[in-house]
Amino acid sequence: MVNVSAANTPIWSKTIPYGHERKTVLQFYFHDIVTGDPPSVALIAQPKDANQSTSSTFGSLFMADDALTVSPDPNSKLVGRAQGLLGSAAQEEQSLIMGLSFGFVDGVYNGSTVVIFGQNSVMNPVREFPVVGGTGVFRMARGYAIAQTYSADLTTFNAIVRYIVTVFHP
Repeated sequence: MVNVSAANTPIWSKTIPYGHERKTVLQFYFHDIVTGDPPSVALIAQPKDANQSTSSTFGSLFMADDALTVSPDPNSKLVGRAQGLLGSAAQEEQSLIMGLSFGFVDGVYNGSTVVIFGQNSVMNPVREFPVVGGTGVFRMARGYAIAQTYSADLTTFNAIVRYIVTVFHP
């Protein structure tokens, strides 16, 4: 088991004792680049009868490998990557079903993951997702993630999202 103390905890997180376990709060920025060089999101499947003349993406499946940084600046310190699947799950709104693994590369969290899964109503400025597990320092994790859109371009679909993830773990 990794000892998470104030001396070796990255500045983008805070861990405190919480009963017989620990509570860690992580804050980072998620960079979702749909239109860019290189993109961090790729369309991997779409419905057979997808209508190219409409903006509806219902039924489309995307793969993501997004940078996680300490600030909204894409050139700020990289603390991890969000990797997983995003499925367009709603016919009448922009809503995704997401399964993402936040894999960390900084400090005591290097090699550890936190996994979220849930509905992302992307037009809502603030969304909440359950933490469904984790590995390494976050083995047997539970908790929640709050996502708040920092910036979004409705033409390119590129977005920067602030995440505050509260994790309870042994």
